[in-house]
Amino acid sequence: GASITNIMQLLSKEFMILVALSNVIAWPIAYIVVRKWLEGFAYRIDLTVLPFIAAAILALAIALVTISYQAFKAALSNPVDTLRYE
Repeated sequence: GASITNIMQLLSKEFMILVALSNVIAWPIAYIVVRKWLEGFAYRIDLTVLPFIAAAILALAIALVTISYQAFKAALSNPVDTLRYE
C-alpha cells in the first residue's frame, strides 16, 4: 500500500509529462497554421509566444485538476469493491 499522496504524485507526474509533450508537438503546427491564417488579413499583428504559453498553462491546469480528482477518488476506493465487479 502506497499512500494517497504517492498515488496522486505518480499518476499526476505521468500525465503532466504527456500533456507537456503534446504541447511541445502542437506548438510548431499551431504557429504555422495561425501565421498562414493571419497573413490573409489587411491589418497584421505579430504572433508572440504568449498565447502558446497561456494555452500550455491552461491545458496543464485543467489536466492537473482532472487527474488529481480521479486519482484521489481511485486512492480512496476499496480494491475489493473494484475486483468484485471485474
